[in-house]
Amino acid sequence: MRTKQQPRTKTRRWTKAEYYRLGELGFFHGQRVELVEGKLMVHSPQKSLHAGIIELLTEVLPPLMPPRHKLRIQLPLDLGQTSEPEPDCTIVLATSRQNLAGHPTSAVLVIEVADSSLSYDRRRKGSLYARAGIQDYWIINLVDNRVEVYRDPIPDAAARYGHRYASRVDLVPPATIAPLALPGVILAVASLLP
Repeated sequence: MRTKQQPRTKTRRWTKAEYYRLGELGFFHGQRVELVEGKLMVHSPQKSLHAGIIELLTEVLPPLMPPRHKLRIQLPLDLGQTSEPEPDCTIVLATSRQNLAGHPTSAVLVIEVADSSLSYDRRRKGSLYARAGIQDYWIINLVDNRVEVYRDPIPDAAARYGHRYASRVDLVPPATIAPLALPGVILAVASLLP
């Protein structure tokens, strides 16, 4: 007895142009969406602690940054035709006027604030940022109350997007940390945590 073959289904990957067109048509109204490797990632609403830590970053980081370094909060990072994530926090080497022509394609530091998104930020986002050559990636881990520091991106066929970070250090108070691109900027880990 033969079984009838089911039609094969495929996942459709979206391009950045299609992603923008969907936004223009109002498909994402009221939703936090980002494009990651052609997939539309819809995020759950931010809890107050998550939002509060992002506000804290806007107070702590800018006074420490040298000229030409710009803090961007939940704004797009252009990582190619099929990826435009919106990290919680980036520090880019540019001026606001330069960003009028297009989203930055790199950052000297990317920070994600993670509670329910911890696994996603470690695996998917970590692999994506490593592939893009982001040298310094931090996760403010609200689950375990620590800052995870990822550095030294390397190719790894087993990683989600073919790259991962070779170095991971977990920091808790009273430790301090300095961004790779801003070695003179010393931050108390406690200043980044609740």
